[in-house]
Parts: sequence; structure tokens; C-alpha cells
Amino acid sequence: MTLDQWLILAILVATVVMFLIGRWRHDMVALAALLACVIAGLVDGSAAFSGFGHPAVITVACVLILSQGLQNSGAVDALTRVALPANAGTTLSISALIGLGALLSGFMNNVGAMALLMPVAVHVSKRLELTPGQVLMPLAFGTILGGMTTLVGTPPNIIVSGFRAEAGLGSFGMFDFTPIGVAVAAAGVIFTAVIGWRLVPARKQAGVEGFESGAYITEVRVDEGSKSDGLSLHEIEAELKDVDAQIIGIVQHEVKIIAANPGRRVHAGDILMLEAEADALKDVLSILGLKLEESVEDQEEETDSNDETKTDEDDDSEESKQSEIVLLELVVQPSSRLVGHSAKDILLRTRYGINLLAFSREGKRSMKRLRAINFQSGDLLLMQGPPEAIAEFAADNGCVPLAQRELRIPSKAKIWQASSIMLGAIAVAALGWLPAAVSFALGVLASMALGTVSLRKVYEAVDWPVIVLLGALIPVAGAMESTGTAALIATFLVDSVAQGNAIIGLLAILLVTMFLSDLMNNAATAAVMCPIAISISSVLNVNPDSFLMAVAIGASCAFLTPIGHQNNTLILGPGGFRFGDYWKLGLPIQVLVVAVSMPLLLIVWPL
Repeated sequence: MTLDQWLILAILVATVVMFLIGRWRHDMVALAALLACVIAGLVDGSAAFSGFGHPAVITVACVLILSQGLQNSGAVDALTRVALPANAGTTLSISALIGLGALLSGFMNNVGAMALLMPVAVHVSKRLELTPGQVLMPLAFGTILGGMTTLVGTPPNIIVSGFRAEAGLGSFGMFDFTPIGVAVAAAGVIFTAVIGWRLVPARKQAGVEGFESGAYITEVRVDEGSKSDGLSLHEIEAELKDVDAQIIGIVQHEVKIIAANPGRRVHAGDILMLEAEADALKDVLSILGLKLEESVEDQEEETDSNDETKTDEDDDSEESKQSEIVLLELVVQPSSRLVGHSAKDILLRTRYGINLLAFSREGKRSMKRLRAINFQSGDLLLMQGPPEAIAEFAADNGCVPLAQRELRIPSKAKIWQASSIMLGAIAVAALGWLPAAVSFALGVLASMALGTVSLRKVYEAVDWPVIVLLGALIPVAGAMESTGTAALIATFLVDSVAQGNAIIGLLAILLVTMFLSDLMNNAATAAVMCPIAISISSVLNVNPDSFLMAVAIGASCAFLTPIGHQNNTLILGPGGFRFGDYWKLGLPIQVLVVAVSMPLLLIVWPL
């Protein structure tokens, strides 16, 4: 091995390890890998950022914007109302829901499709008397499977097409992925609807309006004269013996005490830190005469700011405002700007006039004060405030409301405009009249001109960490090829694993890609594996399309962990899932994907 090969291999291994550790965001890791290659002389400094102009990167950004147009127009809501049966049984209802998710994911960003259908899934689970997780996980997997079906369904497909073009073979067409993708998606949807949903752990159903959210960490304040004033922690817990709640800490005189002595007395002004189900909160407050800490502080601030004298009209106004206050659960999306920040950091009450009452994360406790907790993707937030303010907060910060939303359609014209723009862009690219990047860029321009995506929201619709990830890793992948490292890895796999057998080599690429995709970002997996796949096909002197398609399929099959795909992360909190819950349904689906795709790869893309 040459020095350059050792260097790029060391950078690649370090990059994958950092992806797996997950301590740093994937775009940071990718950018660090690119800069390391530049410093090591493996990538020319003048071409270091050429990846950001790559057609695959442009196409991904444009598809995200057009997907936002479909969401804003209400087109997906209208399709949902028409496509989903109202009173069907379990199998038909789940089939229709995940089938719709798969269909939408073929033509729009699958994370967007998942976010739009999550409230519908919660409603369906309630009607079918299932836990939300038993519907949310099938829906998440269905949207992931649907992304395999077209060029624009998921970023890995676009990346694979880009690498094929760079290899001098031209780009894949819009529907080149469809024969195998549809077969795999259909098999997965049918299996999940008939059998698979039964394999999903049925977590105890609880929470606001019957929705399971797992145990919340929340804070309650002891008022003067309340039943709890003067009681010991042991006596308070005895009062709560029939309620699904427990005391995990206390704040006295601004000093936080975790796991306090049961004999410690509670006094007025103290704050109790509770772990409780959302629907148990009202029972706790009623039994002990307590108030939610956020509500107490809000009242104090309002009292300080109001005049001392009030008229009857003022009282009526306050009563009217109070009647408009609601509780609503929100889930933090992977792309949310809240990730890494706390309620205190974002000035939640000052900016939006709403309260964070409680939060839930994968059934785990946090010993931090409520307002100091840094949010993560998949967290559940129990918010209190006017519905319009909570909706504004959710839209601004990338959160999904977990309640059946009212259908709000700006106009039928917007629906037709957004749908026509997306279908037109797909048709132009599919017919080969223009390259995909140009076709979808024209679609974005049309969306901006017609207002299906507002000018202010255009750049907010782009998942910038993914764009940075792709733009940074494309030159790194080029360095793997130019230094001969990809060919070296390919030769090792061919000699030691496949032993010269092309079919075994194809299976190895599919399995390795699937394994990596379960542990790191799927776009990063595709970018790393494409050069290796092309090199293996060259060593074996077989059709590279078979191996590139195997990479596309494998990169889209992240079903074993909550970190492999954003949709898996999105349901982590709402489903009350743990890390080890995903493989119970995910492993059978991955086996099914291999069983269906391998024969089809050999038939549709023969070696």
C-alpha cells in the first residue's frame, strides 16, 4: 500500500467510527474528513468544495423544497382523506396507511411524508385500539421502503446515480429503480400489514388523549395551604400510591436534591420533580393541591406586569383567554433547530408565550431542571398555551404535533399547482429532456413564482446538514478512487469473501451496505460504498449497475436501530421505544428485502 492509500484509509476509518459514535453531527464529521483529505494532499484545495455543485446535491436540495410545497398546499392532507378508509379493520387500515406512506415517499422527501402522516397514524391506532407504536413503526418502515422506488425517493438513489454518471456510464433514469424498488416495497408493506405490526412491542398506552408518550419528567410547586405543605416525601409518595407517578427530586431554596431522604419535609415554595405519565399529571395536582411550575411562574410574571386595578371586562377577557389554553404534545424532528438547545436558550415563553410543562425521552430520566434540558431528536414535549402559538412554535422549530390536525387548505389552486410542478419536474427528468438537477431546479423556480413555497421558507425547507454531508463526502469518495484505495478494498473483498464469485460479491455488497446503514447516515453509507461497488465490478469484470443498485437498496434498508434513518428517530419518543425494539420487526424485513432483491438484481440488472 502507498502512503496515500494508508492516509485515505485512516481518514475513512476515523470518519466511520465518528459516525458510529454519534457524538458529533454527521455534517461536521463529513466536513472534517474533507479538510483532512485536503491537508493530507489527497484532495486538491482548489477543488475541495466542488462537491457542493454536484448534480446529486442540487437534486436533493430541490426535491426537499418541492416536497415542502406539497406539504404547504395541503395536497397530502387531501390525498390522505381520500385514500384512507374510515372504518376498515386492522389489516386493511394499516395496509392503506403504510401503502400511502410508501407512495408519497417515492415522490417527496420520506421524512416529510412521515411527519405529515404521524398524526394520522396516532388517530388510526386509537381507532383500532392499538398502541401508537404498533402503527408508527410500520409507517416509518413503509416510508423508508417507498423511497427505493424512484430516483428522487431518497438521497442514496440520487448519490448512486451521480457515481454512475462520474464512472462514464450516464445517470440512472427516474424509474430505473422502480422494478426492484416496487417489488421490495410491496413485499415489505404486505408483510408488515399482515404479520409485521404484531411483532412491534406493545408499550403500555398512556398520555394525553390516550397517546403513549412514556414517563414525563415534570416539575410541580407546593403552594401555601396545599395538602402537601408540611408532609414528608414518604407521606407524599403514600398519597400517590394509586397514581402512576413518583418523586425523583426536590428543589428547596434553589438547591436541587436528587433521591432525597424520604423523611425530608416539603414546604410552600418548594418544587417537586416528578416522573409521571401525562394523563396522571391532573391526578397528582388534584391529590396534593400542587401547580405545574411553568404555570406558576407564568402567573407570577403576568401578575407583576398587570395593573393593580382590574375591571369586570378585564376579568371576562382573562377568562376568555384561559379557555383558549390547550395542552399539546410535540415531537422534535431530527432536523429541528431545537436539537442541542434548551427552553431557556430559545426564550420559549418570551418569544412564543407558551410553556414547556413536561418532556419525555425514550423512557429515560433526566436529572436536569426542566428548562435546562437540551432537546434531542425524538423527544416529546408537553406544551401549554394558545393553539395558534403552539402551532407557530412547532412550524418555526421543526416539531410535529401528535394530534389529528384539522384540514387547512389555502386553496384548491395551490394543491393543483404544487402537484403539477412536482409531476412536471419528474416527467421532464424521466423523459430525458433535461438533467434531473436542472428539471427540479426549474420546479423550485416555478414554486417560488407561484407561491406554493414562500420565498422566506425556501431555504428553511432544505436539510442543510444533509447537503453539507453530501458536498463534503463526494470529494472524499473521489480520493478513494484516485488513490486506488477503493480498488484495494474491492480486491480484498473479492479474494477473501466472494472468492471470485460475482453473486457472492453482490450479496456481500448488499449486506455490508445494509449493516452500515443501520449504524450511520444512509447518504454517507451510499457515498462510502459506491466507489467500492464500482471497483468490485471492475475486478470481477461484471456489470457495475448490479452492484450500484445493491448499494441503493442496502443504503435504504435501515430497520434495526433508531439512528439508521431519520424516520426511525422520529418515532422513538412517540412510540415509547427503546433502542432494542427496532430489530424485532426490522430484522424480518431486512431478510425479506434480501430474499426479494437478490433474484431481481440478477434478472433486471444481470451480471
